[in-house]
Amino acid sequence: MTASAYTIDAFHRGRFHIMQPKGGGHRSGVDAMLLASLVASDRPVTVADLGSGAGAAGLAVAARLAEARVMLVEKSPLMADYARRTLALLENASLAGRVEVLEADVTLTGKPRITAGLPDEIFDHVIMNPPFNDAADRRTPDALKAEAHAMTEGLFDGWVRTAGAIMKPGGQLSLIARPQSIAEIIDACGKRFGGLEITALHPRPDESATRILVTAIKGSRARLTLRAPLFVHGADGHAFTPFVDDLNNGRAAYRRIGPKEICSRRKV
Repeated sequence: MTASAYTIDAFHRGRFHIMQPKGGGHRSGVDAMLLASLVASDRPVTVADLGSGAGAAGLAVAARLAEARVMLVEKSPLMADYARRTLALLENASLAGRVEVLEADVTLTGKPRITAGLPDEIFDHVIMNPPFNDAADRRTPDALKAEAHAMTEGLFDGWVRTAGAIMKPGGQLSLIARPQSIAEIIDACGKRFGGLEITALHPRPDESATRILVTAIKGSRARLTLRAPLFVHGADGHAFTPFVDDLNNGRAAYRRIGPKEICSRRKV
């Protein structure tokens, strides 16, 4: 692999670095950091990052939570290799012992999934940034990028099914997607996950949402909550809003509000 084929990019203000392809495949950025911010815990946790790519979201969790152990699950041999090379970087030496790479297809079911290295009910958190462009949108001659970005029929159901299988009862599912996928996500969660909390992510206060952040709890019967929107930028300029900047740089988590906090707010 020549140096011209990849870049090494700093995240969380240099707390960790990611090696990723320069001209092909999926390149991680703010989406991955916001996804990672959905994992909040004050105790040791195990986390699976499904479709991890080079590992940005998973490493962001490990960088912020000192007692988190993370498995990066990636189907593409090339991107799994980037993830392994990422863990080998000297800049990531303090995290590498708590992060591992598994090259596997996240849509496997039953014994093939278990044989691939994803046993039942072993993770506290599962995070995912599935391909969310319609297959007809943003066509690209780059096969790796197309695979990373293009949605296929039943994708959310397959990914969420695997998340439910490998997650402990009461564990948390977290994902980032386009608003157009909200119905598929709710349907995929079905009876596996409840207590969905959905936040619309808007580029600016006067612009429509371009992403949604979703969390859900395995086995919960709580009702869905639409949270207050998040704005990435202010009305003018390109600077992040203070809270999004904290999320993007690992200084804060985007915690679930949960039924207790909802009730307390109603009483005020």
